[in-house]
Amino acid sequence: MSFIEIQCGEVLSSVVFIIEGELQEIPQAQAINSHLTICAACAAEVEHERVMHQMLQDVLKRSCDEKAPEDLHDSIHRQLRAQMAGQPTTEVVTQFSMTEISIEIDEFGNVEHREIQIEQTHIQHFIDDED
Repeated sequence: MSFIEIQCGEVLSSVVFIIEGELQEIPQAQAINSHLTICAACAAEVEHERVMHQMLQDVLKRSCDEKAPEDLHDSIHRQLRAQMAGQPTTEVVTQFSMTEISIEIDEFGNVEHREIQIEQTHIQHFIDDED
């Protein structure tokens, strides 16, 4: 087994992947996991970020309780398939942009200010059934 050294800055810049459970999707996953087992400072920072992420999710769940209709996913899927019928395209690219998450919570758990921006690119490939 080979060991690749990785700097704390590289580990901490991957904290979103770690928290979201998507670490395996980046090339340095093994090096980051190894680093977290030996670097107490990075492990503590990742744990702190996990706690803050969970707190943010809890606050957002309390303040944003609107739910999408049950059949929304199926409806969107049917519409996409209908639009793609007969088209040679086999790739869907979705892009979002995340630059900052800012939230202030007072000692009673009340949200005083919230600003959220997200950045993500998702590419989905479809396999043609006709081939």
